[in-house]
Amino acid sequence: MTTTIVPPTATPTPMSTIQAGAPRTSALRRYVQETTLLIGRGLRTIPRVPERLSDVTIQPVMFTLLFLYVFGSAIKVPGMRYQDYLLPGLLGQSVAFGVIGAGVATASDFSSGVVDRFKSLPITRLSVITAQVVGQVIEQIIGVLIVSGLGLALGWRPDLTVATGFELVGLVVLGLFAFTWFGVLMGMIVRSADAMQGLGFAVMFPLSFLAGTFVPIEGMAAVPRAVAHWDPISAFVAAVRQVSQGTRSTGSWQLEHPVPAMVLWCVLIICVCMPLALKKFNPKHTRAGAVERTFTQA
Repeated sequence: MTTTIVPPTATPTPMSTIQAGAPRTSALRRYVQETTLLIGRGLRTIPRVPERLSDVTIQPVMFTLLFLYVFGSAIKVPGMRYQDYLLPGLLGQSVAFGVIGAGVATASDFSSGVVDRFKSLPITRLSVITAQVVGQVIEQIIGVLIVSGLGLALGWRPDLTVATGFELVGLVVLGLFAFTWFGVLMGMIVRSADAMQGLGFAVMFPLSFLAGTFVPIEGMAAVPRAVAHWDPISAFVAAVRQVSQGTRSTGSWQLEHPVPAMVLWCVLIICVCMPLALKKFNPKHTRAGAVERTFTQA
């Protein structure tokens, strides 16, 4: 009689055990990799479409040269040279104008169908919007470096130590991050690059001029002075000017305490704009999201 030996059947491992044993960092690693790839995709378009950087290259150079050499001879700031007054203001204006660049880029991606294509791919949804924000911050840093380098070449002499230098860099990066989130949100709402360009200039242009960027706020008329005292860009310009030159501003609370006021403004903008932008980008409101849920339920 032949005896058949049946090998023992391996007990299947429960799926919950496999999932629990899987490395928790895999999702984070995937998110970082996809975000990095999308950032590279955005930066690679700059050599092909160099006019994208016009708002962070040509525009600040024009403002610097015009106000320094055309209007600078007629503007007198008590106690300091006009170069040392103007360049911190231009840094604040460059950061604030990042709203326009971020909004136009976001509106272009939405209107051209690029974002819908990304949503249809098996990638992390959050990586798409994160890459948009980080890529725009990198582009705005280029503009800040151009303004700083041009200002130093034209006679700007900041009074910085190592500590205040790091403080200035931190303020600029925080401001870029906050205003970029605001611009991305506006680009999602407007959905048209031309409309975003017009709306951005209509809002940011007067606010940047009222912020004490080019002339002292104390010399303005009553109504614009009242607006300037609580203009968010005023806090940033005054903070940059205080850190880089050691000058103090007077007027409202945010002008007398510009650094904490600027940080509070940035935190407020981020806390409001980030969740609204993420909600606006939520794929459940799109046709791609509906298809994705259909396949998931099936």
